[in-house]
Amino acid sequence: MTTPQVHISPLRFKRLLLTGAAGGLGQVLRPRLKARCDVLRLSDVADLGSAQPGEELMPVRLEDRAGILKLLAGVDAVVHLGGVSTEQAFDLILQANIIGAYNLYEAARKQGVKRIVFASSNHVTGYYRQDQVIDATMPARPDGHYGISKAYGEDLSRFYFDRYGIETACLRIGSSFPEPKDRRMLATWLSYDDLERLVVACLTTPVLGHTIVYGMSDNATSWWDNTPARHLGFRPLDSSEQFRVATEGRQAPLDYSDPAVTYQGGAFVRTGPFED
Repeated sequence: MTTPQVHISPLRFKRLLLTGAAGGLGQVLRPRLKARCDVLRLSDVADLGSAQPGEELMPVRLEDRAGILKLLAGVDAVVHLGGVSTEQAFDLILQANIIGAYNLYEAARKQGVKRIVFASSNHVTGYYRQDQVIDATMPARPDGHYGISKAYGEDLSRFYFDRYGIETACLRIGSSFPEPKDRRMLATWLSYDDLERLVVACLTTPVLGHTIVYGMSDNATSWWDNTPARHLGFRPLDSSEQFRVATEGRQAPLDYSDPAVTYQGGAFVRTGPFED
C-alpha cells in the first residue's frame, strides 16, 4: 500500500480541467474557474462553443479510456462535473457515471494528478427523511440509479486517496439554480456564488484529504450538517430565505402521503419508468 502524501495546493493553477463544461453548472463555473488558472481545459460531449482566450477544448466521452488518459495529461487539478445528472436507465448511468468515474481516476493516477473536485449529489442520501439532520459520516441511502452511481464515485475516490494519495472533495450538491423552484429547494438550494466559493475552497485548501461536503447555501431550513468539512474553510454567504414567501405562495398544498414530500431526495424517490 502506498502511503498518501500531502500535496499543498496553490492558489492559482497552471492548468485546470473542467468536465461537463457545457452543462448548467459547467457554464456557470467556466468563466469563474478561468480566473483561477493560466489555462482552463474544457471537456463535454455537448457543444462547448468557441474557445476563449486561455481555454482549451477537448471533447471526449467519459467511457473512452484512452481519450480520458489524454484529457488529464498536464493537468494540475480536476473539477469533475461530467456524466449523467438525472435519474436514467442503469445502462446509461453505468457508462458515464461508473465506468467514466473509474476512467477518470485511473487517468489521474497515471498522469500524476493529485486533486479532484468530484460532483457527487445529495441523492446519495436521498432516502433519509426530511425531519432528519444528517452529516457525511452517516451511511449512504441512495434514492435511485443516479444516487447509486454517485455513492460508487465517493467510494472509488476514497480508495484512490487511500491507495494512491489522490485528494478528493466529494460535493453532495443540493439544488443549484438562480432561485429555489419549490419548498424542498428552500433547504437544498445552493446559489451560484456559493457554488463558486465551495469549489474554490476545495481547490485551494492546503490539506484536502478525502472530504465529503454538502453543497448548500446558508439556508434557514437545512437537513445537512457540514461540521466534518469545516477544514475546507467554505462559508456560504447566500440564503434561500429571501425566496420563501414567493416559493411557498406558488406551490400547491403538500400531499404528505407522497414519498417525495417525506424524503430528502424529493421526486427521485418515486418509482420511475426505468424499473420492471
